[in-house]
Amino acid sequence: MVVAAPASGSGKTTVATGLMAAFAARGDRVSGHKVGPDYIDPGYHALATGRPPRNLDPVLCGEDRVAPLFLHGAQGADIAVVEGVMGLFDGASRPRNHPGPGDAASTAHVAALLGAPVVLVVDAARASRSVAALVHGFCTYDTRVRIGGVILNRVGSDRHEELLREAMEDAGVPVLGALRRHEAVETPARHLGLIPAAERADEAHEAVRALGRLVADSCDLDAVAALARTAAPLDGPAWSPEEEMAALEAAPAAETGGAAARAGRAPVVAVAGGEAFTFAYTENTELLQAAGAEVRTLDPLHDEALPEGAVGLVIGGGFPEMHAERLSANAPLRGRVAAFAAAGGPLAAECAGLLYLAESLDGAPMCGVLPAKARMTGRLTLGYREAVAVGDSVLAAAGTRVRGHEFHRTAVEPAHGPDPAWQWSADGPEGFGGAMMCASYLHLHWAGAPRIAARFLGAVRAHGGYGEHGGADERGRR
Repeated sequence: MVVAAPASGSGKTTVATGLMAAFAARGDRVSGHKVGPDYIDPGYHALATGRPPRNLDPVLCGEDRVAPLFLHGAQGADIAVVEGVMGLFDGASRPRNHPGPGDAASTAHVAALLGAPVVLVVDAARASRSVAALVHGFCTYDTRVRIGGVILNRVGSDRHEELLREAMEDAGVPVLGALRRHEAVETPARHLGLIPAAERADEAHEAVRALGRLVADSCDLDAVAALARTAAPLDGPAWSPEEEMAALEAAPAAETGGAAARAGRAPVVAVAGGEAFTFAYTENTELLQAAGAEVRTLDPLHDEALPEGAVGLVIGGGFPEMHAERLSANAPLRGRVAAFAAAGGPLAAECAGLLYLAESLDGAPMCGVLPAKARMTGRLTLGYREAVAVGDSVLAAAGTRVRGHEFHRTAVEPAHGPDPAWQWSADGPEGFGGAMMCASYLHLHWAGAPRIAARFLGAVRAHGGYGEHGGADERGRR
């Protein structure tokens, strides 16, 4: 089922995460999913379900991959909960008179692709019977979407709940639950949304457990589960990273970087994680592993060296600006990352990774791999991007077109190096490219373009001296 709302701030994350935790607590195997390019909410989903977080994004991955990716992520689950984004019908903007629905990548779009019923979370803090009129409008606006019930949030009193339930009964829409105002389980936020669960550790675990208890006490879980069972059956196979990589083995070496040579010992690829680097799509790592890599986590706040034998490095997004002093204080690792890059090690970085590779971040020394300085700004940069590779890089051949996402309040000066990575606007190119480098603000979901993983692994194998007959040369063993 899909958990949606009339607008942002209505309580979708509270209800969706609480439902996941409540079903898990009673013994169900739960799969959590998030509509759109969000990294933070899925971190709470993972705590609630004990499964890897999953995103469903028709823009980044394509409409045809939404159902297969859902089936892949939900394998073995008893119930799947999909948390929506913004308001139910809010999606990526389209030019006027553009063919097709005007709510691309909206929650409604994904619900229609999955044939899943919608639970509408309604903030009732400042209304009573008027809520029924609002819900009636959402139920009749788009016949592709089936709203199977509502969960009322921020209900003030017994009398308030009674009025709300009477109105919803008159409207013919089932009330599946009613949550009272409960500040104790609200999750703290900052400039880019909720604070990632990885930064809160035990506090986040307790918050998720509290959400589960609140939802279990406030909602009819049996009725919610019965609604979820009315979802339409999905035809077709689940997405498979192994099949994606197998299909690319026959592709020209110029596209994949020769990643088909997979015999012998798996090359080690370090992927940044920990508190400072929490933005990552699960499928990116799965594609690296399917391409033949041994993926090991690197925590730049605590680890003073790259994982032993690492011949590739991926540094994704996160909040390095919140940890700049601690990242800077780890001089041993900063030096080793700089040496890795100087030796021609394949390196892919996006957003937070871009900042970490810069000379400095708000004056604090960083790795110095890139001839640029980073700083916080008061301006939010947000949106999907249609990008083209300006030149060859470790992720894409020149001319390759990709769909990505930008989400930050920082600036890097200069915005690009002599070999820019991407361009998506008339303002000029962006990022830092090269045969063994790609560092930019562009977030990419590799399931939408699996050749990215294949090309990166091709560069890793070339750098590490891995060949068709196995092993690695001395560079690969150092």
